[in-house]
Amino acid sequence: MIVVALIFIVAPSDEAYVFVMAVLTTGLLIRGVRNIVFYFTMARHMVGGKMILAQGVIVLDFALLTGSMSDVPKIYILLYLVVLHAFSGIVEILRALEARRTVLGPWKMKFTHGIVDFLLAISCFVYIKQTHTALIIYSIGLLYSAVMRIANSLRRTTFILTE
Repeated sequence: MIVVALIFIVAPSDEAYVFVMAVLTTGLLIRGVRNIVFYFTMARHMVGGKMILAQGVIVLDFALLTGSMSDVPKIYILLYLVVLHAFSGIVEILRALEARRTVLGPWKMKFTHGIVDFLLAISCFVYIKQTHTALIIYSIGLLYSAVMRIANSLRRTTFILTE
């Protein structure tokens, strides 16, 4: 994510949109297939396993939709990316608020990540007519998300084990 974001910031081009869509399609396709395979191997025996199947099917549908958007104008691609970014930000904010109510954990980092994602989506929407500026804003958001994921993976977590 960091390398792709830096490439888009340093050298935004017309082919960048096709590359963004290809990377997004591949990532969504892998995640959807992974969830479906996980459902059929393990999650069908779990409580809430059908939710994993539904998530896999929905993500797979988004992957197919994203892959079919290769011939549409750039503004629609950017609008699609803005909507995905805003939705991701809202979901992250809601997860942080739920974590704040239910568990004692680091909800502030998730909340900040969601706010920044949503604000970047709004700023990208404001500059949507200037496609290179919107791509740079989207790349900054991609870079921020990558750094936040790395920081989240390096953070120390506590495990509660019961016998």
